[in-house]
Amino acid sequence: SCNASSSSRSSIVSFSAKDMKHRLGFLLQKSDSCDYSSSHGKKEKISSSQRVSQEEVRKWADSLENLIHHDRGLAAFRAFLKSEYSEENIEFWVSCEDYKKTKSPAKLSPKARKIYDEFISVQATKEVNLDSCTREKTSHNMLEPTLSCFDEAQRKIFTLMEKDSYRRFLKSPYYLDLVSPPGAGCGPENCKRSHTHTLDCNSNIISQCA
Repeated sequence: SCNASSSSRSSIVSFSAKDMKHRLGFLLQKSDSCDYSSSHGKKEKISSSQRVSQEEVRKWADSLENLIHHDRGLAAFRAFLKSEYSEENIEFWVSCEDYKKTKSPAKLSPKARKIYDEFISVQATKEVNLDSCTREKTSHNMLEPTLSCFDEAQRKIFTLMEKDSYRRFLKSPYYLDLVSPPGAGCGPENCKRSHTHTLDCNSNIISQCA
Protein backbone atom coordinates (compact mmCIF):
# COMPACT_ATOMS: atom_id res chain seq x y z
CA SER A 1 0.00 0.00 0.00
CA CYS A 2 1.01 3.65 -0.36
CA ASN A 3 1.22 4.34 3.35
CA ALA A 4 3.30 1.28 4.22
CA SER A 5 6.65 2.94 3.60
CA SER A 6 5.71 6.60 4.17
CA SER A 7 7.38 6.65 7.59
CA SER A 8 10.63 5.19 6.27
CA ARG A 9 10.74 7.77 3.50
CA SER A 10 10.18 10.72 5.80
CA SER A 11 13.95 10.97 6.31
CA ILE A 12 14.54 11.14 2.56
CA VAL A 13 12.07 13.84 1.64
CA SER A 14 10.83 16.67 3.81
CA PHE A 15 7.18 15.96 3.18
CA SER A 16 5.12 12.83 3.74
CA ALA A 17 3.91 10.43 1.09
CA LYS A 18 0.41 11.62 1.86
CA ASP A 19 1.30 15.22 1.05
CA MET A 20 3.14 14.11 -2.08
CA LYS A 21 0.18 12.05 -3.22
CA HIS A 22 -2.07 15.09 -2.77
CA ARG A 23 0.17 17.23 -4.98
CA LEU A 24 0.53 14.55 -7.60
CA GLY A 25 -3.04 13.36 -7.56
CA PHE A 26 -3.57 14.35 -11.16
CA LEU A 27 -0.67 12.17 -12.25
CA LEU A 28 -2.12 9.19 -10.46
CA GLN A 29 -5.56 9.91 -12.00
CA LYS A 30 -7.01 9.41 -8.54
CA SER A 31 -6.31 11.67 -5.56
CA ASP A 32 -7.82 9.64 -2.74
CA SER A 33 -6.69 6.11 -3.51
CA CYS A 34 -4.01 4.17 -5.32
CA ASP A 35 -6.41 1.44 -6.35
CA TYR A 36 -7.51 1.55 -9.95
CA SER A 37 -10.99 0.41 -10.89
CA SER A 38 -11.46 -1.54 -14.07
CA SER A 39 -13.14 1.49 -15.65
CA HIS A 40 -9.84 3.39 -15.68
CA GLY A 41 -8.27 0.88 -18.04
CA LYS A 42 -4.62 0.37 -18.84
CA LYS A 43 -4.23 3.74 -20.57
CA GLU A 44 -5.11 5.57 -17.37
CA LYS A 45 -2.54 3.71 -15.32
CA ILE A 46 0.86 5.33 -15.02
CA SER A 47 3.71 2.97 -15.77
CA SER A 48 5.83 2.34 -12.69
CA SER A 49 9.00 2.47 -14.77
CA GLN A 50 8.13 5.82 -16.36
CA ARG A 51 9.79 8.89 -14.89
CA VAL A 52 9.77 12.56 -15.77
CA SER A 53 12.98 14.54 -15.70
CA GLN A 54 13.15 18.28 -15.10
CA GLU A 55 14.45 18.65 -18.65
CA GLU A 56 11.35 16.90 -20.00
CA VAL A 57 8.99 18.97 -17.85
CA ARG A 58 10.61 22.20 -19.07
CA LYS A 59 10.05 21.10 -22.67
CA TRP A 60 6.32 21.16 -21.97
CA ALA A 61 6.59 24.96 -21.77
CA ASP A 62 8.07 25.11 -25.29
CA SER A 63 4.88 24.07 -27.03
CA LEU A 64 1.46 22.57 -26.43
CA GLU A 65 2.46 19.80 -28.82
CA ASN A 66 5.34 18.75 -26.55
CA LEU A 67 3.00 18.74 -23.58
CA ILE A 68 0.14 16.66 -24.92
CA HIS A 69 2.34 14.17 -26.75
CA HIS A 70 3.86 13.15 -23.40
CA ASP A 71 1.72 10.81 -21.30
CA ARG A 72 2.23 12.63 -18.01
CA GLY A 73 2.08 16.03 -19.64
CA LEU A 74 -1.27 15.07 -21.13
CA ALA A 75 -2.48 13.81 -17.74
CA ALA A 76 -1.47 17.08 -16.05
CA PHE A 77 -3.08 19.22 -18.75
CA ARG A 78 -6.25 17.12 -18.70
CA ALA A 79 -6.51 17.58 -14.92
CA PHE A 80 -6.03 21.34 -15.30
CA LEU A 81 -8.76 21.58 -17.95
CA LYS A 82 -11.04 19.51 -15.74
CA SER A 83 -10.53 22.07 -12.97
CA GLU A 84 -11.70 24.73 -15.44
CA TYR A 85 -14.61 22.59 -16.65
CA SER A 86 -13.26 22.53 -20.21
CA GLU A 87 -11.85 19.01 -20.45
CA GLU A 88 -14.02 18.35 -23.50
CA ASN A 89 -11.39 20.11 -25.64
CA ILE A 90 -8.54 17.74 -24.82
CA GLU A 91 -10.90 14.74 -24.85
CA PHE A 92 -11.96 15.66 -28.39
CA TRP A 93 -8.33 16.06 -29.47
CA VAL A 94 -7.39 12.67 -28.00
CA SER A 95 -10.43 11.04 -29.64
CA CYS A 96 -9.37 12.46 -33.02
CA GLU A 97 -5.83 11.14 -32.56
CA ASP A 98 -7.22 7.70 -31.78
CA TYR A 99 -9.64 7.89 -34.72
CA LYS A 100 -6.81 8.60 -37.19
CA LYS A 101 -5.18 5.33 -36.14
CA THR A 102 -8.22 3.29 -37.21
CA LYS A 103 -7.08 0.53 -39.54
CA SER A 104 -10.37 -1.11 -40.39
CA PRO A 105 -12.48 0.79 -42.99
CA ALA A 106 -15.58 -0.82 -41.53
CA LYS A 107 -14.96 0.89 -38.18
CA LEU A 108 -14.53 4.40 -39.60
CA SER A 109 -18.21 5.27 -39.87
CA PRO A 110 -19.32 4.12 -36.39
CA LYS A 111 -16.28 5.68 -34.69
CA ALA A 112 -16.74 8.94 -36.61
CA ARG A 113 -20.41 9.06 -35.67
CA LYS A 114 -19.61 8.49 -32.00
CA ILE A 115 -17.12 11.38 -31.97
CA TYR A 116 -19.53 13.63 -33.86
CA ASP A 117 -22.43 12.87 -31.53
CA GLU A 118 -20.32 13.35 -28.42
CA PHE A 119 -18.45 16.55 -29.34
CA ILE A 120 -19.89 18.29 -32.41
CA SER A 121 -23.62 17.76 -32.93
CA VAL A 122 -26.20 20.18 -31.56
CA GLN A 123 -27.15 17.65 -28.88
CA ALA A 124 -23.51 16.80 -28.08
CA THR A 125 -22.94 15.98 -24.40
CA LYS A 126 -19.42 17.47 -24.54
CA GLU A 127 -19.82 20.05 -27.28
CA VAL A 128 -16.57 21.78 -28.27
CA ASN A 129 -16.39 25.41 -29.35
CA LEU A 130 -16.24 25.41 -33.16
CA ASP A 131 -17.16 28.14 -35.62
CA SER A 132 -20.22 27.48 -37.78
CA CYS A 133 -18.19 26.99 -40.95
CA THR A 134 -15.98 24.27 -39.44
CA ARG A 135 -18.97 22.62 -37.81
CA GLU A 136 -20.87 22.49 -41.11
CA LYS A 137 -17.87 21.14 -42.99
CA THR A 138 -17.36 18.42 -40.38
CA SER A 139 -21.05 17.54 -40.55
CA HIS A 140 -20.75 17.18 -44.32
CA ASN A 141 -17.73 14.89 -43.83
CA MET A 142 -19.96 12.51 -41.87
CA LEU A 143 -21.65 11.50 -45.13
CA GLU A 144 -18.52 9.60 -46.13
CA PRO A 145 -16.14 9.49 -43.15
CA THR A 146 -12.41 9.29 -43.88
CA LEU A 147 -9.36 9.32 -41.60
CA SER A 148 -9.07 13.08 -42.15
CA CYS A 149 -12.71 14.06 -41.64
CA PHE A 150 -12.01 15.67 -38.24
CA ASP A 151 -8.67 17.26 -39.14
CA GLU A 152 -9.90 20.83 -39.48
CA ALA A 153 -12.02 20.68 -36.34
CA GLN A 154 -9.12 19.15 -34.42
CA ARG A 155 -6.78 21.93 -35.58
CA LYS A 156 -9.25 24.58 -34.49
CA ILE A 157 -9.58 23.11 -31.02
CA PHE A 158 -5.80 22.69 -30.74
CA THR A 159 -5.33 26.38 -31.62
CA LEU A 160 -8.01 27.36 -29.13
CA MET A 161 -6.26 25.47 -26.33
CA GLU A 162 -2.85 26.77 -27.41
CA LYS A 163 -3.89 30.43 -27.23
CA ASP A 164 -6.01 30.16 -24.12
CA SER A 165 -5.93 27.31 -21.59
CA TYR A 166 -2.34 26.22 -22.35
CA ARG A 167 -0.99 29.63 -21.30
CA ARG A 168 -2.95 29.50 -18.05
CA PHE A 169 -1.76 25.95 -17.45
CA LEU A 170 1.90 27.07 -17.53
CA LYS A 171 1.13 29.57 -14.73
CA SER A 172 -0.85 27.09 -12.64
CA PRO A 173 0.26 24.76 -9.81
CA TYR A 174 -0.44 21.82 -12.13
CA TYR A 175 2.72 22.79 -14.01
CA LEU A 176 4.69 24.94 -11.55
CA ASP A 177 4.70 22.25 -8.84
CA LEU A 178 6.40 19.90 -11.32
CA VAL A 179 8.91 22.29 -12.85
CA SER A 180 9.86 23.63 -9.42
CA PRO A 181 8.55 21.36 -6.65
CA PRO A 182 8.07 23.29 -3.36
CA GLY A 183 10.18 22.13 -0.41
CA ALA A 184 8.03 22.47 2.68
CA GLY A 185 10.09 22.77 5.84
CA CYS A 186 13.22 22.81 3.76
CA GLY A 187 16.40 22.44 5.79
CA PRO A 188 19.96 23.14 4.57
CA GLU A 189 20.49 19.52 3.63
CA ASN A 190 17.19 19.28 1.78
CA CYS A 191 17.58 22.58 -0.08
CA LYS A 192 20.69 21.24 -1.75
CA ARG A 193 18.77 18.39 -3.31
CA SER A 194 18.28 18.79 -7.04
CA HIS A 195 14.84 19.04 -8.63
CA THR A 196 15.63 15.86 -10.55
CA HIS A 197 16.19 14.02 -7.28
CA THR A 198 12.86 15.33 -5.98
CA LEU A 199 11.09 14.02 -9.05
CA ASP A 200 12.82 10.66 -8.59
CA CYS A 201 11.43 10.53 -5.05
CA ASN A 202 8.00 11.34 -6.43
CA SER A 203 8.36 8.54 -8.96
CA ASN A 204 9.26 6.08 -6.19
CA ILE A 205 6.02 6.92 -4.42
CA ILE A 206 4.09 6.65 -7.67
CA SER A 207 5.72 3.27 -8.32
CA GLN A 208 4.42 1.93 -5.00
CA CYS A 209 0.92 3.13 -5.84
CA ALA A 210 0.89 1.49 -9.26
